[in-house]
Formats: sequence, structure tokens, C-alpha cells
Amino acid sequence: MSPAPSLTHSVTDAVATVVIDHPARRNAMTAGMWAALPPLLDDLAADPAVRVLVLTGAGDTFCAGADISALVDDAGAAQGLAVAAEEALAAFPKPTLAAVRGFCVGGGCQLAAACDLRFAAGSALFGVTPAKLGIVYPASSTRRLTSLVGPASAKYLLFSGELIGTERALRTGLVDEVLAEAELDKRVAEFTRVLVSRSQLTQAAAKEFTAGRTDRDAYWAQQARGSGDTAEGVAAFLERRAPRFSWTATS
Repeated sequence: MSPAPSLTHSVTDAVATVVIDHPARRNAMTAGMWAALPPLLDDLAADPAVRVLVLTGAGDTFCAGADISALVDDAGAAQGLAVAAEEALAAFPKPTLAAVRGFCVGGGCQLAAACDLRFAAGSALFGVTPAKLGIVYPASSTRRLTSLVGPASAKYLLFSGELIGTERALRTGLVDEVLAEAELDKRVAEFTRVLVSRSQLTQAAAKEFTAGRTDRDAYWAQQARGSGDTAEGVAAFLERRAPRFSWTATS
């Protein structure tokens, strides 16, 4: 008997890893999994031990999309759950990275696009497939995809529903790095260690600014003045040591 579909997570060395675990359906997201993601992200965001989040899939697949059986009863409700999960992931206040193997399709690509960064094994395949099902892709998801890859590439993906490989995904900006299969985990671990070592103040402010938020300039200026991170960063540079930044996203 196959285990129940679930989202599992662990925290090691300040990195939270969330695993999409539904191997019987290529890690397709069920309604329960979509609903479980926002509260899980809330808990991890509030945990001071977490500084970076990695989203990945169990086994050799990231996520083949939404469980299509859920669309038979109420496609609108299923899409609402997916959008809520995507928005919660996009709003996570700390750096997020999708580690992608195999299929990253439909709702899986929606989740990957909501992460800050995407590292992929060379054999990964990406697709946005609502045109195959007669579904109107959510406006917020369409805007996020367009911001990531540009209008022409977004139209190619949305109009055709065709899968693309990592070469095209890298060229369009859908992924940030492509690694050999055996090197993906090593590279993700290496890069997340870099992220953990950097200033959370810089990362949190940059995340808001790059998302287009324009009403928090004064807030972040005040945070910078009161944090001590700049003084610590300069002192560490001059003393040729690793900085000990103190500002946290849960301060």
C-alpha cells in the first residue's frame, strides 16, 4: 500500500527542507497538500532556527502538478487552494530555493516559480499546462511567470502547454543553475550555506524590493539603522573574519 500523500519537512543547520511526497502520482499535489502548505510555511517563517527554505520532491520527480482527480469535483476550489499555497510561498520572508529533478509541471512549476531561486538537474522538464485542460491560469500566477521569464516565453509555455528542457529554462530565466544529477544536492547544500551566512536584513529587504513593494523604504532604513548589521559587516571585512549578523526576520 502506498503511503499517504504528504508534505514532510526537516530543519538542519538553519535550512528547512520541505519535501513534496506523493510518489504514486509523481508527487502531484492533492487538495490536502495544497491546504497544508500555508500553515507549514507560517510555522517555519516564525522559527528563528530557520534562515533558508528548500522545496523539493521525493525521489526523482519535483512535482507533476495538481492531482487531476481533484478538478473533477470543483476545479475552482482546487485552483483557489493552489493559488493560496503559491502566494504563501512567494510571501515567505526568508530566501527560498526549489531543487528540481524530473518533472516540474503545472502546479509544480507554479510552486517553483514562487520560490526565489530554482536549481535543476540537467534532465528536469518544465511545463505550464492549463491549455491542455481548458483551464484559465490564475492571473497572479500568470503575472509571476511573466515577471520571471518575460512575456514571449510566458506565452510560449501557456499557449502550448509544451514541456521544455533545462537549456531553454536556463536561457529564459525559469531556472538559475543547471547541475549534473549527482551534483544537485551538493550544490544546493553549498549555496544554502552561503545564504545562511549572509545578512538576513539585506535578504529580507531585497526580497520585498525585488517583488515591487514601494511602501517600506522608511521601515527598512530604520531597521538598518537599529540592527548593527552594517557596523558588524564592515568590522568583519576589515578584521578579515566571518561576520556575525544579529538581525533576524523574526525579530
